[in-house]
Amino acid sequence: MSAATRKPLIAGNWKMHNTIDESAALAKALAGGASADAQTLVAPSFTALNAVARAVKGTGILVAAQDCCWEDKGAFTGAVSPAQIKDAGATHVIIGHSERRAIFGDTDGIVNRKIAAALRHGLVPVFCVGETLEERESGKTEKVLETQLEGGLKGFSAAQLSELVIAYEPVWAIGTGKTATPQQAQDAHLFIRGKVSALLGADFAKKVRILYGGSVKPENIDELMDRPDLDGALVGGASLKADGFLRIMNFRRKP
Repeated sequence: MSAATRKPLIAGNWKMHNTIDESAALAKALAGGASADAQTLVAPSFTALNAVARAVKGTGILVAAQDCCWEDKGAFTGAVSPAQIKDAGATHVIIGHSERRAIFGDTDGIVNRKIAAALRHGLVPVFCVGETLEERESGKTEKVLETQLEGGLKGFSAAQLSELVIAYEPVWAIGTGKTATPQQAQDAHLFIRGKVSALLGADFAKKVRILYGGSVKPENIDELMDRPDLDGALVGGASLKADGFLRIMNFRRKP
């Protein structure tokens, strides 16, 4: 399966922004301009999940949580289980985002357990990997990606991960205004696809969608999406304004 046959996915991670009403209003504004050539996914805060799911019902826009607990229920104050996320109307969940790893201490082992929990409840994991600036500058990018992929996907079969989405997010490009060049992004995506092929088979690797995340903007989305192994984007700040995110959702590849 080539890039031409992998349907692009444009995901907006709203992080800790917007009230319930603001989130629903933004979701409704996006619903009217969704592209038929790509899927759109939005990830509001937990408090707004249900309101956003109701706002986009029937529009084709998908809804994700920004994280989940690895347990189904229990004495885990402040955590949200995949069962609760699904009950709120989400179909996807972001797992292993760099902010969860760096700020909240999510290890590869925790990420692996969260993926397992998501799969138990029929949620599609959007599995994030990526290196820091120090790791890139010291030539460790591929080793970091390899370690994160092996740790996060350990123990799963290709059949279990049939709907998996991977997001490559170079940490040095998140919220910094710096963007990996299209060729840097392509090189990383190609490496990830090769590693996934080794772990889960060539057929799986050809089908899996790999998103790029890191200061994606209306001004750079077209050039990024022209690269053959970029199957979409995980967008942060630029997904919070309807007009800008609509432009990203409706990216234009060269003929």
